[in-house]
Amino acid sequence: MQAKNNNQAILRIALPAIVSNITTPVLGLVDVAIVGHFGAAAFIGAIAVGSTMFNMLYWLFGFLRMSTAGITSQAYGADDRRALSASLFRSLALSLIIGLALIALSTSLGTAILNFIDADDASAAYALRYFHICIWGAPAVLGTYTLTGWLLGLQDTRTPMLVAIIIDVANILLSLALVFGLHMRIEGVATGTLCAQWLGMLIMLGIALRRYRPAWLGLRPLLHKDELRRLFSVNTDIFLRTLCLVAVTTWFTRAGASQNLLILSANAILMQLFMLFSYFSDGFAFAGEALAGKYYGAADYAGLRSIERALLRWGLGIAAAFTLIYAIGGEVILGLLTDDSEVRATAARYLPWAVMIPIAGIYAFIYDGIFIGTTLTRRMLTAMAIATAVFFAAYFTLISRFGNHALWLAFILYLLARSVAMCLLFNIRH
Repeated sequence: MQAKNNNQAILRIALPAIVSNITTPVLGLVDVAIVGHFGAAAFIGAIAVGSTMFNMLYWLFGFLRMSTAGITSQAYGADDRRALSASLFRSLALSLIIGLALIALSTSLGTAILNFIDADDASAAYALRYFHICIWGAPAVLGTYTLTGWLLGLQDTRTPMLVAIIIDVANILLSLALVFGLHMRIEGVATGTLCAQWLGMLIMLGIALRRYRPAWLGLRPLLHKDELRRLFSVNTDIFLRTLCLVAVTTWFTRAGASQNLLILSANAILMQLFMLFSYFSDGFAFAGEALAGKYYGAADYAGLRSIERALLRWGLGIAAAFTLIYAIGGEVILGLLTDDSEVRATAARYLPWAVMIPIAGIYAFIYDGIFIGTTLTRRMLTAMAIATAVFFAAYFTLISRFGNHALWLAFILYLLARSVAMCLLFNIRH
């Protein structure tokens, strides 16, 4: 009976989260589809560069969602209404402060990120226009991160899924109206995206306030020294862990580019298999955040162990399914992703490494969720630091001899090291 209840609870949270994850790339795809009719490749390049700029920027602030989810789920498990309310308003205040700071620093930030990406002049000029309009959505985007984490802590992933769909639909309609109705071109695309972001955040905030009725506690409880120290400690751990993750993924792209354009393209295609797998496994990681946090907050350690085992079983099932799909149909998937025969042939040479991704990485995804839910973020950072060291050690030791195979081996070892380290670190005494 307990196993059945665990499975139902996991799927109730994981399935809407997976749908939300799958809708995430739609905003960028819509913008690309619209500018693709402008008649100049520079517009498509501008959207690609602009999207990358925001991905780089907002990725670093993912701790707003994660820390809020962990702290809220524990308050939910402890049935502490006061802590639930404080968690929401404290994190919303932090997201607003960061969002306003990003707007204030937007000129220097935009230039610095654009210089790092090193885009061509034509695309860069349009990308900067896109950036300076969309940056006004920073408080909305970061507020949405916080609200998503808070609702996840309350075991609610359906509301974020609904809002993600609303944002996508609003972005499509607004961008089409502004571009083809008012002839605003790149400014219309950016304004449509901006309006959709604010609309989504306000809808999610309205639903959260109406459905769950968090109480405003005044400023003093929000500025409680111990709670602020806890929030900033958790956020710092997650931020540093994200920096390690960014270092690995950025270096992976850089290392592919340093070999030749064909290798870069093949690696990019194969990494889409990793992204597809991550959309599904992240859904179960979200379930880990919500359910592990709930049991941890209630001091129900038997329940925590039970949900850990159930999540790992689901994770292994997902990993086995994706491994089988990639092993049998990997080349077919490559054919769907690119028509270039050279890129497809090159990617096929390295496909066996991509087939290993699900099994090597599944424990890392599942334990990410469990560690966030239990706010054992220092251990999560430790595991990531170990894995990052493994990645760079393997890469620099083997790259001169094995080329791109060494890069892929280093990436698989990185995922495996994260999985093993997190399993060992979670299972020592709290």
